[in-house]
Amino acid sequence: MNDYKLIVAKALHEQLKHALDEEAIYHLLEVPKYAHLGDLAFPCFTLAKALRQAPHHISQGLVPSITSPYIDKVEAVGPYVNIFLNRQVVSQEILSIIKEQGTHYGDLTIGQGKNVTFDMSSPNIAKPMSMGHLRSTVIGASLSNIYKKIGYNTININHLGDWGTQFGKLIVAYKRWGNEDVVKADPVNELVKLYVEFHAQAEEHPELEDEARAIFKRLEDGDSEMVTLWQWFKDESIKEFEKVYSMLDVHFDYYTGEAFYNDKMAEHIEYLEKHHISEVDNNATIVRLDEEELPPALIKKSDGATLYLTRDIATAYYRHRTYDFVKSVYVVGNEQANHFKQLKAVLKKMGNDWSDDMVHVAFGLITINGRKMSTRKGEIILLEDVLNDATELALEQIELKNPNLANKKEVAAQVGIGAVVFHDLKNDRMNSFNFNVDEVVQFEGETGPYIQYSRVRALSILRKATMENLQTDTLSLVDDYAWDVIKMLREFPQAIERASKLYEPSVLSKYVIQLAQSFNKYYANSTVLADDKEKYARLVLVQAVADVLKEGLRLLSIKAPDEM
Repeated sequence: MNDYKLIVAKALHEQLKHALDEEAIYHLLEVPKYAHLGDLAFPCFTLAKALRQAPHHISQGLVPSITSPYIDKVEAVGPYVNIFLNRQVVSQEILSIIKEQGTHYGDLTIGQGKNVTFDMSSPNIAKPMSMGHLRSTVIGASLSNIYKKIGYNTININHLGDWGTQFGKLIVAYKRWGNEDVVKADPVNELVKLYVEFHAQAEEHPELEDEARAIFKRLEDGDSEMVTLWQWFKDESIKEFEKVYSMLDVHFDYYTGEAFYNDKMAEHIEYLEKHHISEVDNNATIVRLDEEELPPALIKKSDGATLYLTRDIATAYYRHRTYDFVKSVYVVGNEQANHFKQLKAVLKKMGNDWSDDMVHVAFGLITINGRKMSTRKGEIILLEDVLNDATELALEQIELKNPNLANKKEVAAQVGIGAVVFHDLKNDRMNSFNFNVDEVVQFEGETGPYIQYSRVRALSILRKATMENLQTDTLSLVDDYAWDVIKMLREFPQAIERASKLYEPSVLSKYVIQLAQSFNKYYANSTVLADDKEKYARLVLVQAVADVLKEGLRLLSIKAPDEM
């Protein structure tokens, strides 16, 4: 598809060769705030000095000489040159391409099949998935979909939190207060209760912390009793996680948690020591990062225990050797920003320029009633419960609006869960937000159900029409409402590419909101099924909207029901 902005830039460059190069003109072109001012506008302020003229004189002088088959008319408005695209030519081109490509519209070959790893979700075993895990999971899944769409081979990895002193605490709690039969009946919830009990008891009996550290050391050393308990906790946890991932339609290629790298750290610790990158300070092994203005990176504690950072060094090496990634994306909360800066700095000191290809995609917090969730204090809201609540709310609304709908429960799950996911992804990822499920599952406003319903409306129109006997050579539509939709459809590939560059699914969420709004205005102001020469073009436009909304939602890991 043609880049119309580039076409306009070339036409302007023909007149401005000695003042500005084509690339500079391209970047100066703007989209006017109001449609009556044209489709693109060129500000002449930057030319005033070079041409020794007032900007409004420059704009008036340029107007008569700007021509292209893709340009309908050009107007001077003060210091701006306003360009109106040829609606007949452009709408014919855009609708023809989407009609041919369907949901493959927007597929790009930027990635050339190269590997990108996504480290995402990464819950801790022996704990249920809380709302706190939602953001990493859905941001990561959406980015993986987007990168696949632009031609990369994506590898989704669940770096489970299955190692560390918290498992010493859990084993201590289980051995002191646990009951095997009770835990077997409801493993994850009972283990959470034991974990909370440990922290409550440790406030009065701090010696429990020492006991937990000793137990974890036994686990690290391969003590069979400790390993058996740990494996049991892990197996039961993954079963629970997979139930939630199935609800979210999120898939992983590998579940390689921290424990997987337990036997892969020694070579890197040895390398750091051998090349005098690390040093011993108060019996602990550290890497100083003063030149990066970062605190020292702790590689080994004074008791010889390793840390998250040690395992993440081994993880980075393993992924680079195994997958030869061009990008390694970590979708982890913003509170871990310092950790990733240290990780990349240590890898760089070890001579690995590929550490520049590691990207920390940070995000803000979800709060419930303004409060952060805490597993230690037992203040958690289970993600599965929220998804079920959202599904029930969606079902209630479907019962009111369309009680005879087939597969009501299946559609309610697609709508309710989609609403939760969309609410997260429409927010800029660095923004924290408060979550209220009643506000999220709404069929009006900037919500997931609104986007889904807009597509359902489009499909309903198409079901009433028979397109086979209408086909004509022209797909041109020039009325204002159709033109607004066509311009939005044109921007879909750009929105995908921009979302990938910024690691920001909200770019795509905001795009589908705007497309749905534009389409609904078109629907309200057009007689789509009127029997005239433009009927087929209008139906192609409606089909294009349905295809792009479906694909946009898919890239956000949200399903698009055909009826609601």
